[in-house]
Order: sequence, then C-alpha cells, then structure tokens
Amino acid sequence: MVYELTTLDGSLTSLKALTEGAHDWLRHSSGGALLGSWRTEVGALGRIVILRDFETRHQLSAERRRALTSHHPFNGGPALQALSMETYEGFPFLPQARPRKLGGVYEVRTYVLKPGGLTPTLDAWEKAVEPAKDYTDHLVTNMFATDGPSRITHIWGFESMQQRAALRERYQAAGLWPPKGGPDQIATATSSIMLPNPGSPLS
Repeated sequence: MVYELTTLDGSLTSLKALTEGAHDWLRHSSGGALLGSWRTEVGALGRIVILRDFETRHQLSAERRRALTSHHPFNGGPALQALSMETYEGFPFLPQARPRKLGGVYEVRTYVLKPGGLTPTLDAWEKAVEPAKDYTDHLVTNMFATDGPSRITHIWGFESMQQRAALRERYQAAGLWPPKGGPDQIATATSSIMLPNPGSPLS
C-alpha cells in the first residue's frame, strides 16, 4: 500500500469551496481511496490536507499525472494558491491506515531526518509502539517519504488536546515515549493541529 498526502493552500474564506471542489475531484479518480480530509486549526491556516491510499504505484502515478496536467487540479480554481503532493509508504510493522472515529482532533507531525536516519527511526519506533499502546492506539499511521528529503509524517487522532497532553505526559514520565533514539535522527520538526472536514472517513 502506498499513500499520497496532498496539501492545498488557499485563503481562510476559501476553505469550504476548496474542500468541496477537492472531494468532487476525488470522486472522479481512477484509483485511490480517501482516508482523511482535514483543515488546519493550529499551524499554517487556510490549509487542507488530504490522505489517500493506493493499491499500486501505477494508480498513484495516474492520479498524480491527472493533477499535474489539469488546468484546475483538485477543482481548486483561483482559490487554490499552492498545491503539493507527496508519496509515502507506511512503516512496515504498523497496520494500514483505515477509516475510523478517533475523536475529532488530529495532529499531523513531519520530521525531516538527518542523512541515514530512516533505518534507526524505524527500529526505534518498532520497539516503542507496543509498550506505549494506550498512546499509540491513537496513531492513524506513520509513513516515510519516497520522494524529496528523507522524512516521516505521522498522524494522530484524539478526543481533545487535553487527552493528547495527558497521554504524552504519562508515557514520557514512564520513559516509554518518545521512541528511544528516535529524536536523535530528527533535523527539523513541524506539527499542525487539524479538524476533520465534512465527509472525512477519519473523523
């Protein structure tokens, strides 16, 4: 399974139109399944993030070409100010991302890794996921990029920011999170808090 993370940037007043246009675009796709569609609440505002999975890279490539050759990709029209499409594979020891209800508050974290940092990161996460299960049950997916800079993006879902903070504090105090050695591989880190758009399977 391969994932595509699409980011659409517009103005604060264009988010409804961008979302509706993008979801209509996805309904006419030749492959891929919508997993999540979110808007930024804390972070870069005026932003929509869409997660899809594809059974094959051929399907993803066809959808990527459709967007790249369109005069109005994702039906964004003049409201769409910037567009990026990134390709990822899921961590091999994690289950595939699936539609489910996780409470409605999502965090999208991206770590750009130091050169050579992916394998140690995978090893660290594999050891840490099960011992921190109450926390990692909130993990939608963790993925590593197969294009651009070496990086991982992990998506989490919570009922509230208070729930997120309490879980992180508990497992940090127990020495079970973050994965031991994982932060040593991080060059830069960014995080956004996002809310599901209407029609998002992950909600």
